[in-house]
Amino acid sequence: MSTDTPPRRSRFRWIPLRSGRSKVIAGLTALAVPFAAMVGLATPAAAATSATATYTKKSDWSSGFEGQWTVKNTGTTALSSWTIEWDYPAGTRVNSAWDATVTNSGNSWTAKNLGWNGSIAPGASVSFGFNGSGPGAPSGCKLNGASCDGSTVPGDNPPSAPGTPTTSDVTNTSVKLSWSAATDDKGVKNYDVLRNGAKIATVTDTTYTNTGLTAGTDYTYAVQARDTIDQLGPVSGSVSVRTTGGGGGEQPGGDKINLGYFTNWGVYGRNYHVKNLVTSGSAAKITHINYAFGNVQNGKCTIGDSYADYDKAYTADQSVDGKADTWDQPLRGNFNQLRKLKAQYPHIKILWSFGGWTWSGGFPQAAQNPAAFAQSCYDLVEDPRWADVFDGIDLDWEYPNACGLTCDTSGPAALKNLASAVKTKFGAGNLVTAAITADGSAGGKIDAADYAGAAQSFDWYNVMTYDFFGAWAAKGPTAPHSPLTPYTGIPQEGFTSADAIAKLKAKGVPAKKLLLGIGFYGRGWTGVTQSAPGGTATGAAPGTYEAGIEDYKVLKNTCPATGTIAGTAYAHCGTNWWSYDTPATIGSKMTWAKNQGLGGAFFWEFSGDTTNGELVSAINSGLK
Repeated sequence: MSTDTPPRRSRFRWIPLRSGRSKVIAGLTALAVPFAAMVGLATPAAAATSATATYTKKSDWSSGFEGQWTVKNTGTTALSSWTIEWDYPAGTRVNSAWDATVTNSGNSWTAKNLGWNGSIAPGASVSFGFNGSGPGAPSGCKLNGASCDGSTVPGDNPPSAPGTPTTSDVTNTSVKLSWSAATDDKGVKNYDVLRNGAKIATVTDTTYTNTGLTAGTDYTYAVQARDTIDQLGPVSGSVSVRTTGGGGGEQPGGDKINLGYFTNWGVYGRNYHVKNLVTSGSAAKITHINYAFGNVQNGKCTIGDSYADYDKAYTADQSVDGKADTWDQPLRGNFNQLRKLKAQYPHIKILWSFGGWTWSGGFPQAAQNPAAFAQSCYDLVEDPRWADVFDGIDLDWEYPNACGLTCDTSGPAALKNLASAVKTKFGAGNLVTAAITADGSAGGKIDAADYAGAAQSFDWYNVMTYDFFGAWAAKGPTAPHSPLTPYTGIPQEGFTSADAIAKLKAKGVPAKKLLLGIGFYGRGWTGVTQSAPGGTATGAAPGTYEAGIEDYKVLKNTCPATGTIAGTAYAHCGTNWWSYDTPATIGSKMTWAKNQGLGGAFFWEFSGDTTNGELVSAINSGLK
């Protein structure tokens, strides 16, 4: 695990001033609610004798809009004060205002002048503005108790709904959509194309071909028109279509799982972002992502890093879809980027992983009240702000009824009880998985807990078949950290992938619920003179982020493999000795996994791979 740490950051962030008299807009993101469309402006109201009030929608964005009222004195004597009243439909509201006092009673809103702008000379006007949320327009306007008689500016109605799309040219990976044009009094600017409810493209024509799809998969499409001032009209009817094919290895990895861990801290020193999954080609070759980590505190699931998870703003060049985050959008950070990734690669399922080596200390308390723990996790994972991002939860308890960073004495049944409560709460529609020990030694960690009983509730186990040996034993002996099979001279019997898988099977865990773990990094020693495993050392080899550990993408160039043992590679360069997996050893491990009937493989973690994703490709190819 990396020791990268996030930069110091303020608890609050400054929000830019808008034009006008001290219009500081604070806390808008907490108030704004995302809506599918921002629609029309107010209709003209009936006449008043001495003043008019005119409504303008100055701008809108995906989660809100800026509105403005202007009061004009059309009479021959000065106005001493003014009050505007109007109604909004349910779901539309004012969140913050300037240059007026704005209050409401239900859906009825009232704005009154401040002390300095109540007096309006004949022919003069005064404006006030506000930020709002929701799709509605004002109606029933009254100015000082009389009808406003103001026409809306710019006097533009939203477009109509386009025709329901039709599909043609359906292939394994693409589908062509066509629809009849929407109408608008000022003209249609473009159309948003929605797939499974998420926007995937904006086009000016009435056709669009969606590519990069998965064979034998169902998709639902609709479209929505936008006019020249970016008002969105209603969504069209939807059409469903199934891509052709789908048999015999059309999915990434065939019928096997290819799961990778994505770490929230990787966005800092490692500069690794969700977009890297796309540019490396890995997104098309994986089936699942474990987002690591959420914390476990006081027996509950909690946020791990709020800034990286849902607050970090992405520039256009960093973003999956090439569009920059805005200061006022309701969800940013990795969660929003993962949402964009799923829109482009809908075959990918994402689980939120909780715990890990550092944050497993909260699990013993969670085990004391499994139902309360399950409820807390469900409430967090299914938070409306990001519920659509996640397809389930992964528990990374290191280790139940055994020792990791801390020691647990919850008893052999603790994991089973926790798994049952979580699966019951999340239901069959969500995945519930766990990362577990690979200690296959007699009386070791696998023997300490009821993994077979817990497997009845878990969809699968990520068996952590790596980190068996490393430079925490500073003087050696040198040994591969991820041996597939036993070998002569291995420092500890039972510390191999084969031993772990065999023991879990023998306890009654189905093979299809076991995933083989691959490390995208090496572990190494320095002060080593012997090329073969079993040599002595003086300590941990230097690493970019932590002594004794280094990414594959670095090692393949700085210390290329010089041999293989027990199904994995090792390298001796100078006085350093490293062990790690290569595309060739991964290929052999995948063949072994298939012969064992395993459900697939997983890896820790994406950022250790090369920029062209050669290790992910090796897993994908090997599982087919």
